[in-house]
Parts: sequence; C-alpha cells; structure tokens
Amino acid sequence: MNDFMLTAILIDDEELSLNSLKTKILKHCPQVKILAVCNNPMQGIEAIETLKPNILFLDIEMPGMNGFVLLQNLKYRDVEIVFVTAYDHYAIKAIKYSAFDYLVKPIEVCSLKESIKRLAEKKKSSSESRIKLLLDNALTKKDQFSKIMITSTDTIYFVNVDEIIYLESQANYSNVFLLNGVKYVTTRSLKEFQELLPENNFLRIHNSYIINLKFLRKYTQKEGGQIEMERNIVLPVSRRRKIDFFRLINKD
Repeated sequence: MNDFMLTAILIDDEELSLNSLKTKILKHCPQVKILAVCNNPMQGIEAIETLKPNILFLDIEMPGMNGFVLLQNLKYRDVEIVFVTAYDHYAIKAIKYSAFDYLVKPIEVCSLKESIKRLAEKKKSSSESRIKLLLDNALTKKDQFSKIMITSTDTIYFVNVDEIIYLESQANYSNVFLLNGVKYVTTRSLKEFQELLPENNFLRIHNSYIINLKFLRKYTQKEGGQIEMERNIVLPVSRRRKIDFFRLINKD
C-alpha cells in the first residue's frame, strides 16, 4: 500500500464494539478514511462490493454468517483484512497461517495503530491467494491446516505443511527445508513457527531446530544426542529438549 489515505469498512454485529473501533480509528488513525460501518454481514458484503476499500475490519463471530463465510461469499477480494475477535486460539492460528492481521477485543489503541502502520508499509501482495489459503485452512479440521504462507524478501510461497522436513533458526531469519530439497528463507521467527505448527507433528528439539516427526528416522546418543531425518539430515537434540522429545515419541 502507498502513503495516500487508506479506506476502510468496519463489520461487526456488536454495536458497542463497532462504535468503539470507529471512534478509535477516527481519533488515532488520521490516515484511515472510514467508508462504511456495518452491523450485519449481508450489508457488509454489499458495501465492500460497491465501495472497494483498502482495508476490511471484520469480526469473526457473527450470527447467521461468520467472518470466514462472509469471505466465501465475497467477489471483491483485493482488500487487506484485519480480523477483530475475542480470543479464539484456533481462529487466530488459521489467520496467522495466511499472514493476515488480527486485533483481540477489547481493542487497544496501540495495537490498532501498529496494525495500521504495518498495513501502510506493507508491500502489495495477492489478497485473493491469501484469502483462498485462509478459507482452505479455516474450514478444515482443527489444527489440521494443509498449507502455510511463507514470505521471503520479494516472494510469497504457499507451502504444504506435511512437506516441511525441518526448520532452522538463523539470526533474524528462519530457514524452512522441504522434503524435495527446496529451502525457503523467511523473517518469521522459529518461535512463531513453534506456536503455529501442529504440536502433535512438529517438535522443537533445540533452540535452533524444529522437526517434523513424520520424517524422523532414528535417535542416537552421539554428541550428546542426535536425530537422523529423511534425506540423511542429522540434527542435535539439546539436553533441555530431550524430555519433550522422548515424551512425544513414546506417546501411544
């Protein structure tokens, strides 16, 4: 997005939340022009299709049609979405997988301003592709997300989660290694990946490594503890992570 005025539509079935967000934007975010404020999803869809905003502030839980279903019914998708929600671990996880922003109710002014700042500085990317990824993940079984979005310097990749063999921390970046030998470099931290990836499949074995247990071949006592993955990849297991490692691999 550029430095010009950003345009926004707000959709939330709760009048108090809607008015509170509107007031905070008007008071603290002068670079945002509010085009419409909608308290029901159908009204919101009509406003989006007609006014074509830059940003959509969208509540997730609404009666009759939640935020994800609204997006399914939306034809105009060239819009950045900021989800507004009471904390829902699963919903937020699906949102993070697709690299959209979110605000947790009650919305704090500092969080709102940070979100607007990120959107204003964000490079143009395909909202259409990210919305598709979001819906694919949001409508699957909980914690069984099929794809994750990985952003490098100038490219966005959509990666099958079950093709990730391991992840490596490197300074301020993370390296994501796939079974086919491809490596992606991203600014997303290893800690973020640890929170995102399904904990029954992915395990942090070291400050620098997260592995996909699906590709684990063997464990040895060499060098204080090592594991061997598919493609003959050998990684260390730190002493403090061994308990978690053995607990998980010994699960029935």
